[in-house]
Amino acid sequence: MRQAVSTSKAPEAIGPYSQAIRMGNLLFLSGQIPLDPATGALVEGDIATQTRRIFQNLGAVLEAAGASFAHVARTTVYLADMADFAAMNAVYATVFEAPAPARSTVQAAGLPKDARVEIDIIAVLD
Repeated sequence: MRQAVSTSKAPEAIGPYSQAIRMGNLLFLSGQIPLDPATGALVEGDIATQTRRIFQNLGAVLEAAGASFAHVARTTVYLADMADFAAMNAVYATVFEAPAPARSTVQAAGLPKDARVEIDIIAVLD
């Protein structure tokens, strides 16, 4: 029933999970942190730079599933510091057309590899 979706255009999973799982017409993308898919290293730079890298990674996984950001129904954003909210949100606003997906944004005590931001997605496929 679970069908894994993966692409070399996004970072490999750093644990026992899939980049994404398709179940029926639902697509669940695992949380992405700002990793460079070529090196596996955390991208340096401010929160805007890191958020853009995450959306590049998520976009590659969506594409591998035959989807796009237009298919996204829900996101969750995890921030290491809520002071980064405005800068993250400015980048986020450039990714989605209205109406934007439902979203939760939470501050996390810690993220993998000490990342400052992580984002996961649920999409509905045609």
